[in-house]
Amino acid sequence: MGTALAIVALLLSAILFPLGLLMTFFINLYKRRWRFSFNRLDQQFLSIATSIDASGNVVCKDLFNLILIKKGGYQFGKRKETISSVLGKNQRDGTLTKLGKKVAFILDEMDDEHCFKSIDVLV
Repeated sequence: MGTALAIVALLLSAILFPLGLLMTFFINLYKRRWRFSFNRLDQQFLSIATSIDASGNVVCKDLFNLILIKKGGYQFGKRKETISSVLGKNQRDGTLTKLGKKVAFILDEMDDEHCFKSIDVLV
């Protein structure tokens, strides 16, 4: 059942995500022109990025576990946890591979201590 649901979810997202993004722009640029807020739009894009990030953590778990962390490190693949959170936990524990350290470095350059600050203690 999981396979069928994943296929349906991918097909629907391929159709609906672009439509949803267009609607977001339309509403922000035309319908709310008199109270347009870049902050509101930025917050929506942050939510979208976080959602994609958590999905990427699940979809790419085997790949990431193989190339970004050392054996015994905190594993990728938990639902609702971001890639940055997993990188942060492995950064803290010293279990990132050389490539994992490079990825974490790039994220940390974009946002100071991004991976460490992204650690989700509730997962």
